[in-house]
Amino acid sequence: MTLWWSGVGEPSFVFDVGPFPPGNILTTPVQTGGPAGCALAYGLVHSPKKPKVLLLEAGGKNADPNFRVDGQRWLTFTNPDLNWGYKTTPQARCGDRVLDYSRGIGLGGSSAINFGVFTVGARDDYEEWARIVGDDAFRWESVQARLKRLENFHSTPPAGVSSKYVAPKASDHGSSGPLHVGFPAECETDLVPLLDAFEQAGYPLNPDHNSGNPIGMSLLISSSHKGQRSTAQDLLVPCPENLTILTESPVQRVLLQGEKAVGVEANGKRYFASKEVILSAGALDTPRILMHSGIGPKEQLEQHGIPVVRDVPAIGRGLRDHAFCPLVHTRTENSTGRAGFYGEQAVMDAALEEWKKHGTGPWAKFATMMGIGFFKLDGLASSAEFKSLPADEQRYLNSETVPHFEIASHFPIHWFLPGFRNEDLNYSCLLVFLYNSQGRGTVTLQSSDPNVPLLFDPKFLEHPFDRRSAIESLREALRFTRTASYAKDTVSTLAAPKSDSDEDLLEYWAQTIGSSWHMTGTVKMGKPGDVDCAVDNHFRVMGIEGLRVADMSVVPVLPSCHVQAVACKLPSLSKACWPGGQKLTCTLLGGQISPAPYVLKSWCRNMVLRSRAPSCRNGISGFYGRNNLRDRRRLIKRCLPSHSQHTAPRPC
Repeated sequence: MTLWWSGVGEPSFVFDVGPFPPGNILTTPVQTGGPAGCALAYGLVHSPKKPKVLLLEAGGKNADPNFRVDGQRWLTFTNPDLNWGYKTTPQARCGDRVLDYSRGIGLGGSSAINFGVFTVGARDDYEEWARIVGDDAFRWESVQARLKRLENFHSTPPAGVSSKYVAPKASDHGSSGPLHVGFPAECETDLVPLLDAFEQAGYPLNPDHNSGNPIGMSLLISSSHKGQRSTAQDLLVPCPENLTILTESPVQRVLLQGEKAVGVEANGKRYFASKEVILSAGALDTPRILMHSGIGPKEQLEQHGIPVVRDVPAIGRGLRDHAFCPLVHTRTENSTGRAGFYGEQAVMDAALEEWKKHGTGPWAKFATMMGIGFFKLDGLASSAEFKSLPADEQRYLNSETVPHFEIASHFPIHWFLPGFRNEDLNYSCLLVFLYNSQGRGTVTLQSSDPNVPLLFDPKFLEHPFDRRSAIESLREALRFTRTASYAKDTVSTLAAPKSDSDEDLLEYWAQTIGSSWHMTGTVKMGKPGDVDCAVDNHFRVMGIEGLRVADMSVVPVLPSCHVQAVACKLPSLSKACWPGGQKLTCTLLGGQISPAPYVLKSWCRNMVLRSRAPSCRNGISGFYGRNNLRDRRRLIKRCLPSHSQHTAPRPC
């Protein structure tokens, strides 16, 4: 019996109660939105032996179709039924602000609440990853081949958009995978003129940011299709006969015999595995599970009375993330169409009815397409902060395809700025993203209760290079807004720094910075003996037998993209072999994962589990709403037989 724990977005377990064929390859077709668990379940239930699979999910079914409105994808994270509600600790360099650190809950996980940006990163990201871990399986050529197998790219550009702006090569994309990505049928009227403005200001256009070289300004490829956002649970619709899905259930720790993983504990029940346990709970929660299992920094475990099985100081360190800040300007009356749509509630209501009937109309147009640009900073390499970096890091940052910052347009910021006036709805919003963070944050224990989330401290702007990069990125974005090609339509400034001095730029970052939810690196992959690493290139936790990690926590670089595509590819990169010659390939979506596939019972062959801590909204150990511990235990008791019984789980 193999135990697999998976899930970045929400707690879920999966029990395979049927035979698993020896030598069979576990393939993970990634679905739109990325969560590994659903992708794994999809692969299992469609494998030749058709094993019976029970999937347990900590959250709900997320079945409301209104969660899928493409133009409203920016708002789903505000729904407390879909979001664990995580926050950072106060950020010292950001005015002690506590920042949103959202993670999704329910079927689909964080793929149900992200912003649908589907970018694969830079070719040189993967070359660096391969160098760090000493394994060519992580090089771009190998990674791209795997991505193409899971992608179903719809290359038709929006109406009226020429090949000057969108010209992807078929050789760079897949067309038959389960993950639907592409462009909306229509885009907002000022989007192409904005790309022209960038070109006129001297920035290159890029007809395909997912070719392996993202440098330049592009039209965004999104994880949506025909007016509807996709999430991980799409892989499981219609639900196969050999799959049982049980929602609303969590897990606390890995069970160990000495330094060997033998199972997991979930709400008082113990489930045992005869082969391996694989954690895929993401960069914020995989460390929590490991620590409460006695695997982690010795001083933290002892402080909270957790028996130490193995002292692994690297676990919980190395947190990296992208951050952003906005630039907002009102524009001339006829340069955008936003005021006529967002300014009239009756128009939006009628558009929603059209979307419900046909999946078309303004909600399949407005806020469904962005301009996205990845750029180099000419003077960054000559700065003292850059020159103080290690030689390998300097070489990587100077690589041809690695951008120094990102600009994304058409973010619907009127939903997020308090008191935004209807008369300002003809606006332009550019988000400036800080890349290549050199700071290393932490996720640390705050309680001996395994249901309590860790403390999340990304340490934004604490590293000197990060401050220099933030200053120069924002300065360059400001330079663009002052060019004639952009400024000709600007009426007033709603959000921007006071000036382009270093002090004012850095202060503006501190006042407006937000996390991109691209958390990475807290159970870092590396070579045996690397003091800052916890897993090897086969995803095995060093020093613990039968335990692997496959999620964004292991990624040793901060990819130059919005990371859901990276997470989707993760499991398929593993070359590790199961006993009997089975090859492990698993896929995960780093900031956004969903229910996983596989396994349980004393006579089962394979088990997969995912877990996530409950939100702490009312005190350090408080659960809320439908996710309280009593309800979860009742649900598990109702739907699962005792682990000593030789009966299949009952559908709920």
